[in-house]
This record gives sequence, structure tokens and C-alpha cells, in this order.
Amino acid sequence: MADLPDTQTLASDTHNPFTAVPIEITVSVGRARPLVRDLVMLGENAVLTLDKRVDDPVDLFVGDKLIARGILEEAEGTEDGQLVVRLIEILDTGSSA
Repeated sequence: MADLPDTQTLASDTHNPFTAVPIEITVSVGRARPLVRDLVMLGENAVLTLDKRVDDPVDLFVGDKLIARGILEEAEGTEDGQLVVRLIEILDTGSSA
């Protein structure tokens, strides 16, 4: 079997049509597990407690696959509070197939 090019080479290949396909990454800041009776009572300005703290890392998902972890930050040079995620851990997504 021929050797495959490394991922850096694949990602920078402008002739590869797959490099221009956008994907959606979901950033999860935490989960809440209220009882249904509590959930139906929620209204405007209600507070839902999450299972993480403000300084805890966030999880990045593609579909239901966890791909990385990061820290929420405010983008530098913006006055509107734009959020960004600074990656702190890239998870091994290699398949065992």
C-alpha cells in the first residue's frame, strides 16, 4: 500500500476539493439536568445551573464526536465581546477500523 501524505500536506492542498467543505463544530460549555417539573416552570430570567464552572475547559464536537477541548476567551481587538476558543487539547480521533 502506498504511503499517505501527512495531514499538513493534505490540509494545505488547494486542489483537494475536501479542504473547502465547511463543517460545523459545536462548543459545549456544560450540561444541566433539571427535573421535567422544574423545566416546565422555567420562564424569562430563570437560571439554569450547569455542571461546569466558568474557568473549566469547554468541549468541541463534530457531530457527536468529541475532537478537542479549549478555553473560552474574548477575541482580542474587538469591542463587542466576540467569543473565541483557544484549543488546549486535540483528542486522538483515529479510528480503530
